Amino acid sequence: MGCRGVFFAVTGEQVAALLAADDDETLMSVVEEIEEAWDADNLAECDKSWDAMHRALTDGQLGYGNGPYPLNCCVLGPKQLHEGDDYIVSLVNAEQVQDVAAALKPLGEEWFRHRYRTIVPKDYAPEYGDQDMEYTWEYLQAVGELYRKAASAGRAMVFTVDQ
Repeated sequence: MGCRGVFFAVTGEQVAALLAADDDETLMSVVEEIEEAWDADNLAECDKSWDAMHRALTDGQLGYGNGPYPLNCCVLGPKQLHEGDDYIVSLVNAEQVQDVAAALKPLGEEWFRHRYRTIVPKDYAPEYGDQDMEYTWEYLQAVGELYRKAASAGRAMVFTVDQ
């Protein structure tokens, strides 16, 4: 089943390999190596919550670079590595990870609930509602924790999802 997102806190060597990929096939080989290593200490699964998560953190739209910095970098940004339509591979460099981690830290559940109800469009998915809001909040907490861990370690972040 597709559209299940994963965040990976990646090393400088992994970033270099991702950036050196000159086509989608090579890029996906590097991504597969990262995924197959499945370094549980440096990843956060988010299932399908990434869509509502991005919308709540930005301006309610599902787009690249929309909404205010640095929250707009958390899921879909700021650098898209995959050129085709079948995958999303977003890279957040180590400096931007610092900014995202700091921006996510003070966000509480009430803030998120308000954003979900007022920013996330009711027609974004059939799952819209209280259950989806809870599901997305739980995953956002794990993603925030990974961002803080990555920031402390000086790592970059890669978000991957197949379409």
